[in-house]
Amino acid sequence: MLQSIKSRLKCTGCIESLVGGRSENQDSAASADTPLGTLVVVCDGMGGMKGGKKASSMAVDSVIASVSAAPEDGNPAEVLYDAIAKANSSIAEEGRKEEFKGMGTTVVALLLTERSAVVAQLGDSRVYQIRKGKKIFRTTDHSMVFDMVKANVITEEQARLSSCSNIILKALGISETAEPSIVELPYRRHDRFVLCTDGFWAATDEDTFLKKLSVKESPEQMLSALAEEIDSIGRDGGGNHDNLTAAIVDVDADSVLKDRRRTGFPILKLCVYVLLAASLGLNLYSLVLMSERKDLREELAGLRDDLVTAQEYLTAQKVEKILDMVTGGDRTASED
Repeated sequence: MLQSIKSRLKCTGCIESLVGGRSENQDSAASADTPLGTLVVVCDGMGGMKGGKKASSMAVDSVIASVSAAPEDGNPAEVLYDAIAKANSSIAEEGRKEEFKGMGTTVVALLLTERSAVVAQLGDSRVYQIRKGKKIFRTTDHSMVFDMVKANVITEEQARLSSCSNIILKALGISETAEPSIVELPYRRHDRFVLCTDGFWAATDEDTFLKKLSVKESPEQMLSALAEEIDSIGRDGGGNHDNLTAAIVDVDADSVLKDRRRTGFPILKLCVYVLLAASLGLNLYSLVLMSERKDLREELAGLRDDLVTAQEYLTAQKVEKILDMVTGGDRTASED
């Protein structure tokens, strides 16, 4: 059943979670309108039915409680990091009990403020930021196969289909300390944020997945249809598919933090103008040179004509001298 995400900010969203082909849904997800902004948390529990559900629900409740109790002037990234660290301590302590031994959970969280979107992650649940049908941001899985992808050993598609895809390297509750990945993102009006467990994103290749996420429908319409489609894929594949949980948030305003791609555009434009100006300057300089060369050619041509005239004159003078020498200066007798 869809849960609406309530917010004081200019955004709309919802959460959906299905059991898939399992006997119990170990995923947990919830949202809250906190003093810092709108918080959405999605977790995928592990460690047996009882432990997995316990871990994921504890994580969601603990993170929401910590962020909700933070002061309005708190740093969102620091508050979210501390909230996840606190949740880890609580889950690790509970996991020492025999009935919950070995339990843990992935976690992804989105803290949306007017300034920015702060994303936190541990494990292989993901957060996507989609703009005009394109992936602007995606978290990096803390998993064995994704480390192989980063090392160029296998492709992402091979990692998705691998039998080892469920081996994660980081999660809440598996160690005494937790260091989630935290990133602050600018956003623009009509951006879509998607938080989801691997049961949701791993059902199909990423290109197909992104196309389905980019459908121009309301979060409720899109998520309801896509969750049912993914569940149907799992049933067609044998019916033993994973729990699937996702949250969709569509923003209807620009963040205060500006996108570098946008602020960098005037600089790029300036560089283009500088290059055009330089090109124009070179062309003008070439024209000047050509003009100067033309003038020089004309001067040289005139000088050549003068030299020819001078040479003809000197030749005539030599002839006169030779005639004088032959005739002894009396050219009349010679001519007779």
